Amino acid sequence: MAGAGRFFEDFVVGDVIRHATPRTVTVGDVALNQALYGNRFVVQSSDAFAQAVGYPRSPVDDLIAFHVVFGKTVPDVSLNAFANLGYAAGRFLAPVFPGDTLVSTSEVIGVRPTSKGDAGVVWVRTRGARADGAPVLEYVRWVLVRVQGGRPLPEPVVPTLPSAVDPSELGGACPRIDRAAWDDVQAGGARRFDDYAVGEKIDHVDGMTIEEAEHQLATRLWQNTARVHFDGYAQKNSKLGRRLVYGGHVISLARSLSFNGLENAFHIAGVNGGRHVAPIFAGDTLYAWSEIVDKQPLPGRDDVGALRVRVTGLKDCPPTDFPRATPDGKDHPAVVLDLDLWLLIPR
Repeated sequence: MAGAGRFFEDFVVGDVIRHATPRTVTVGDVALNQALYGNRFVVQSSDAFAQAVGYPRSPVDDLIAFHVVFGKTVPDVSLNAFANLGYAAGRFLAPVFPGDTLVSTSEVIGVRPTSKGDAGVVWVRTRGARADGAPVLEYVRWVLVRVQGGRPLPEPVVPTLPSAVDPSELGGACPRIDRAAWDDVQAGGARRFDDYAVGEKIDHVDGMTIEEAEHQLATRLWQNTARVHFDGYAQKNSKLGRRLVYGGHVISLARSLSFNGLENAFHIAGVNGGRHVAPIFAGDTLYAWSEIVDKQPLPGRDDVGALRVRVTGLKDCPPTDFPRATPDGKDHPAVVLDLDLWLLIPR
């Protein structure tokens, strides 16, 4: 059947999947991304500012690169997935600029059938590169994929993943920055690397209500073809009963909200881990708060440092008391996103 996608039995550890279709990032993508998420990080907003601190022009928002690379993988990896379970070992390896063409490949690094036998977990390491082969992004994700039936299930192979990306691997996310040219007023905040304390919690204050048209537009923009996001008729009979908002849409909204309090944290350099804890739907309002988990200098760099930030996204719950877990250690019922990032910030 055309467009049926891969089922769990089709994944073989060691296989490398080349994904269609190469995608050229344009200023139109930047404008639509801005309209959808309202990003305010200055390096990605102003050519003049970016050039002053050391870029040839403004790079695109890091999550544009992520969305484009991720969207390519959906027809081959997660078209028949019940859920996208998590992320790890993510590294943003180089800035992406309008005009760059991105291609994606994924290597199958693990498979594990569930006890029920109706689905299995698949781990892939996805790499995004420019058309000339220069790498820009890589990450591991794992998804719960439907079993088609009628064929033997593979033996389990579970990959070992790092608990965090080593800070020594983060420097490629941005060129050397001219700290003297960094204008805190234009950037929107005066706090730099040394002004944050490990253990500090930040209420990002604002909320954004997710509109049906916006999350549908975003999912099409990034060429994500997963049926759970589009086919309202089919989803009426699903467990959730309605279309699910693309998890990347939630990540971008949370990143945009995090500007309040992390104004100078201008690049995502690494993804240590992440979970879409619970579904979110059109009409729900997303809030976010962050905790500074760690801070590290980068080897050979006196211009920027790395903040390890755990971002928590909440549905219909302002983060005034920083909810994440219940007293018994379970996820708080409002939590929809738990994302552990390395962010680069001027020193």
